This record gives sequence, C-alpha cells and structure tokens, in this order.
Amino acid sequence: MSRIVSLDMLRGYALVCIMLNHMPHGVLRQATLTNFAIYDSAELFVLLSGFLVGLVWMKVERAEGRLAAQWRFARRAGQVWLALVLGGIMLALLSRGLLELGFAHSAIWNEYARWIIDVPMGYVATLALMWMQPNLLDVLALYVILLALAPVLVPLMLRWPVAFFAGSVALWLVAVPLNAALPNQRVEGGLLFNPFGWQLLFHSGVAMGAFRHRFMPVLRRHGAWITLLAVAVTLYSLGMVTLWRMGPEGKRLADIMWHAVDIVDKWSLDWVRYVAILAASWLVAVPLAGLFAWMAATGPGRALASIGKGGLVAFVACVLLSVLGDAMMVSLPQSTLARLAVDLWTVGALWLTAHAWLTIKAHRTAKHRTDN
Repeated sequence: MSRIVSLDMLRGYALVCIMLNHMPHGVLRQATLTNFAIYDSAELFVLLSGFLVGLVWMKVERAEGRLAAQWRFARRAGQVWLALVLGGIMLALLSRGLLELGFAHSAIWNEYARWIIDVPMGYVATLALMWMQPNLLDVLALYVILLALAPVLVPLMLRWPVAFFAGSVALWLVAVPLNAALPNQRVEGGLLFNPFGWQLLFHSGVAMGAFRHRFMPVLRRHGAWITLLAVAVTLYSLGMVTLWRMGPEGKRLADIMWHAVDIVDKWSLDWVRYVAILAASWLVAVPLAGLFAWMAATGPGRALASIGKGGLVAFVACVLLSVLGDAMMVSLPQSTLARLAVDLWTVGALWLTAHAWLTIKAHRTAKHRTDN
C-alpha cells in the first residue's frame, strides 16, 4: 500500500494548527482551520487517525491475518499511552524550567510545573492511570482509548457494519451522562474529549479507510447531489464562524445561523461539527482531490507531509513547542513582526523534529534489512 501524500499533508496541517492554536499571542493562529470552519484541527486529527487505522488494518489483515492486525493496534495503543505519559512529564519539566528562568506562559496550567517537583510520583501515577490529562495532550488520552478498543470493535464493524454504526450513534446520543460517570480529576467528571461521543467520528474514519472501495462507487453515482449538499454545509459552517467579523449586519446573520442549529459543543462532538467535517471530507476526497494532490506535491505540502508522517514524536513536539513559543512571545517585544517570527520558528522547529525522526527511522529500517 503506497502512502497517500495528501493524507500525510493534512495530518501535518492538523498538527501545525494544534500548535499555533495553543499559542495565545500568535499571529498565524488567525489563519488556522478553526477560523474558517465550525470544526477545528481536533476533528481533522481524529478523523484522519481513524482513516489511517482502517487503511492499515485492512492491509495487515489481508497479508498476515486478523490476529496480527489486532496485535498491531493493541501495541499501538500502548505506544500512544507511553507518549501521553512521557509527553506529560516533558511538558511539566519544560514548564518548570521556563518558570525558573522567569519565562511566563499561559498555554498550559502552571500547576503541572509544581507537581512534577513537589509530588513527582503522584504526578506520574495520575498520568499513567489517565485520571489526569494535561491540557494540550488530552486528545492523546482519547486516542489511547479508541486504539485500545480497536482490536475488539473493528472486527465487529467489518462483520456487521450497519448494526455497528447503529450502536455507535446510540452511544453518541448518551455520551454526556456516560462520560460524566468516568472517574477523573475534572469537577464535571470524565475526559475533556468525551470518548463516547468522539468514537463516532473515529469509527467513521475507520469505515472510510476500510470500506472505501465498496461504498465510493455507489456514492459517486450520486456525486453531483452529494457535492451540492457538502458545499451547502461547508458554506453554512464558514458563515457561522466568519460573518460576525463583517459588521453589525454580518453579526446579526451569524447569530441567526448559530441559533438555528442550537448549542454547538466541541467536547462531546456536536452533530453540527460532525456533519461539517464529513461534508468537508467529501469535498477533499472527490471534487477537490486533484487540487489537494497538487498541493501535496509543492514544497510546503511536502513539508507538512513530513510533519504528518512524524507520528507521535511530531505530536509531542508540537505540544512542547506550543509552550515554548508562548513563553517566547510573552517575553519578546509585543510587535506583530516578533510574534510572527516566533510562529515561523516553531513551525520550522516542528518540521525539523519530524524530519530528523523520519531520518532516524529510515536508517533503522535500512540497517534491519541489511542485518537480515
């Protein structure tokens, strides 16, 4: 299975958006996805992750059998859990070091910096048990749960897809009270990214990767109508988040659009955000596929693809760079040029980290093949 370069590019774009969005004083955060759609990089990251799971699962199952696929994703869940723990430790130590040096920052809660020194074992234990998920890393806790359940749930999806998605939607409908019952440090209870809600988006991505050769020919027969509907949903989403900037009349219209869809809640995966990201996915995959393939072949597209292929290393790096970039902006002169320079530096540092990691992996793979 050859890599889909545009998929890597979009994963890289999601990571860059996550990093920039968490630097409160940044300039480029005004150009990230959340400024132009009702959903943001979190939905993009989870959907693409699910899609990749579906692609890889089918490849491994065909080549090595179902047990091999189940073991692969059980092991991957362990790797993501380890990234969550190690990332949380590095995040707290970085924050502590910055504070000790007099660099204030607001991207994360400063209590982590105190706990890692005052109660290190307690801090690590709460991370390992996922009773606490440090902000900026909390989406990884959701990912651990989804991947840990994949060895059981993906075979059920493949065997009974209609029944599986009926159950998935039913679980999504009762996600809020179920999540509140989960033991957690939060006063409200449960994880910030509600796993009972976000599983619907993740499994939609898995289905796209696993069943695309079966359902895409059917959908393409109705492609014109689906594209028209997707454009309408995307334009509505764009209007909701941009019209308020266009004076009193625009704000009034934006208010009407928001009230028409009632409450839009990110953390439990509101239906508006879910429908909007699916509509955008159709546009990217079908009518705009050629454009995105061209973008992926450009210099910036290849750079983003390198970040996307950086995996967990790139994700943890983007979180740490968010904190470091935030601290730099607070300390530097508050000029647009200085803040833009920090933005560009963090993006470059993220690409360099991903590129270095991919180079190390390539050398390891080449050495392993030579040894064998």
